[in-house]
Amino acid sequence: MNLTILGSGSSVPHSHRAASAHWLGTGAGTILLDASADAAHRAAEENLAWPELDAIWISHFHLDHIGGLPSLLFGVKYATQTQKRRKPLTITGPHGLRKLIEAFDAANHYKLLEQPFPVEIREVVSQEEFEILPGIRAQTLSTPHTSESLALRLKDERGASLVYSSDTGYTPALGEFAREVDLFLLECSFPLHKPVETHLELREACALARQAKALCTVLVHLYPDWDGVDFDSEMKKHSVGGSTMTLGFDGMKMDVEASN
Repeated sequence: MNLTILGSGSSVPHSHRAASAHWLGTGAGTILLDASADAAHRAAEENLAWPELDAIWISHFHLDHIGGLPSLLFGVKYATQTQKRRKPLTITGPHGLRKLIEAFDAANHYKLLEQPFPVEIREVVSQEEFEILPGIRAQTLSTPHTSESLALRLKDERGASLVYSSDTGYTPALGEFAREVDLFLLECSFPLHKPVETHLELREACALARQAKALCTVLVHLYPDWDGVDFDSEMKKHSVGGSTMTLGFDGMKMDVEASN
């Protein structure tokens, strides 16, 4: 698998951090992890094959994670590059996903689901196991952010594994869910003094990384509070065990390979 971070930021406008979106390439196809308003244009900017996107994962219904989905569907419906496409697009997320897409659709009778190719909407629940693409096993976990929020664990046919927390408050269940993954893509909204319980600060992210014993942890969903923070100095105050931890950034690319 290979990951491109399209948006490492939050809902707050920022000069070099777009809102949440991550592009995952696999042997079975491509997956967009969350669809902020910036997602489609960032994919084009990174020269990714957006007309051939195979699957979209929506973690929860905050606009900085789903707000770009209607415009993405509107764009691909009429794009020259997609008119001959026939392979399906699957959109997977929590219960209520179809109702929300239909509400967007009804706002101006866009017919967003009437594409040149089939579109399937699939709703899943916490701890459900399924294939997000053929051969790409997926599992979900409810997280303390919104009532529908789900973390996602993926494993490909070669054994490479990834957990995408999306937005979450602190819960040891997430550390266990990410046990020994090759990449832990973990929200860390604030460096310290978080103003809400439904996000993480660095101290908590490090605790989850230690528990998970992930090969590598990359922090995303970074609020502007991170601007000017000396990450290396802050990390000297914490321990992540034997794993590595780094701040994500827009355009960051990583190969995700099985560690054993």
